[in-house]
Amino acid sequence: MTVTLTSQNPARLSADALVVAVAQQDGAPVLLGADWLPEGLRADLLRDARTLAVTGAADEVRRIPATGLTAHVLVLTGVGEQPSPTAETLRRAAGAATRELAGTASVALALPAGDLEQVTAVVEGALLGAYGYTRYREQDAATSAPVSGLTVVTPLAKDKAAAAAVARAEVVTAAVHATRDLVNTAPNDLYPAAFADLARAAVKDAGVRSLKITVLDEKALVAGGYGGIVGVGQGSSRPPRLVKVSYTPTRARAKVALVGKGITFDSGGISIKPAAGMEAMKSDMAGAAAVLHTVVAAARLGLPVAVTGWLCLAENMPSGTAQRPSDVVTIRGGKTVEVLNTDAEGRLVMADGLVAATEEKPDVVLDIATLTGAQMVALGYRVSAVMGAEDVRSEVVAAAEASGEQFWPMPLPVELRAGLKSKVADLANIGDRFGGMLTAGIFLQEFVGSTPWAHLDIAGPAFNEKAAHGYTPVGGTGVGVRTLLGLLEARAAR
Repeated sequence: MTVTLTSQNPARLSADALVVAVAQQDGAPVLLGADWLPEGLRADLLRDARTLAVTGAADEVRRIPATGLTAHVLVLTGVGEQPSPTAETLRRAAGAATRELAGTASVALALPAGDLEQVTAVVEGALLGAYGYTRYREQDAATSAPVSGLTVVTPLAKDKAAAAAVARAEVVTAAVHATRDLVNTAPNDLYPAAFADLARAAVKDAGVRSLKITVLDEKALVAGGYGGIVGVGQGSSRPPRLVKVSYTPTRARAKVALVGKGITFDSGGISIKPAAGMEAMKSDMAGAAAVLHTVVAAARLGLPVAVTGWLCLAENMPSGTAQRPSDVVTIRGGKTVEVLNTDAEGRLVMADGLVAATEEKPDVVLDIATLTGAQMVALGYRVSAVMGAEDVRSEVVAAAEASGEQFWPMPLPVELRAGLKSKVADLANIGDRFGGMLTAGIFLQEFVGSTPWAHLDIAGPAFNEKAAHGYTPVGGTGVGVRTLLGLLEARAAR
């Protein structure tokens, strides 16, 4: 996709669609940033908008004839009751417009973009919304294809900082799209070895010398004492992998480790899940996908931060070789875990990844996982959770707020640790029924030692099974990538 900044009068822009922001004010639609429209034409557009019952509500996208304009069609995108829209409001409005304009070749956006923050938000949102996944489609692939050309109207069209913001937005949104692609891939095509191959390809395509990849196969995992990953993956005919992706720039200002859960399909194992909704379990590798493309994006951006990503990949399947409830596995480093429920498998592979990550003594370790259904019970489908050391947790929240993602800080109550006691091992893989999200975080805390750490649970927000909204499509969302990158950039700026 090409992105162009222009200061040209939007009325004279040649495009298939011209997008204008509409806000709600006293129950009536109001055009934002449309001073370039002749007064008579603006009045006609508002009259048409009222006739078509346009409200200006967030996520509302309506097309009307572009009478008097060079563009073929005028598109009104709602920002809600926002006479002075925030960056996230603009990001969402731009994304909603480009998402609804799938199949359109060229789109011009005449949204409020008078300063650098607004330009960045409009470009990011438009790129995030211009996403389509058509790998398995034939009949409607053309109409589902995303917008291919974007023009953003701004007085900063020749500003070097604005050009740099566009370049960054292209890298960041490409990482989000690549993460979405992995999450959306069918599990018969995306299994641990296939995921590892795609990670190799992503590293190679990045073309950054300081970006390296190492893949441990099932034999190396056994030899290395990665009992959690081996145990979870032993029920599948497609064996597990541990992928290490390292970006090591010269004179790095910080050293960060990222650990991602990569269960390429989660049947629950012997503790099998109900059939209803199991198809969504192809998304149980969203954390590993986010980690992979965060590291690649950090390398492409040339951040002065050393970043190592650990992708803990396994397929959790029931079979004669699958691990059983009451099995005891030994995590790397020697700690033993009694498996009381094979569907609490994510924490087992993550435990191995966390130990491996902390062995390299990073400044901070962050793990990201579609870990618990309890996350959705607590926070719903759009808000992720973050737990861990208070300062690191706050760092994640700040990065999320700046990027437009929602992460809510959650506690790790010490009294819940007692529920993880095992009669035969160092700890059990499940605890009490209530507070399951927090108990899972407490379990992971056992494997980070004194390393500053935060755990990001993205179980609900990683995969959108409901209607598309803003720049978020149905299916894989790519959640976490922008927050993790924002945190890395903040560390680089220290």
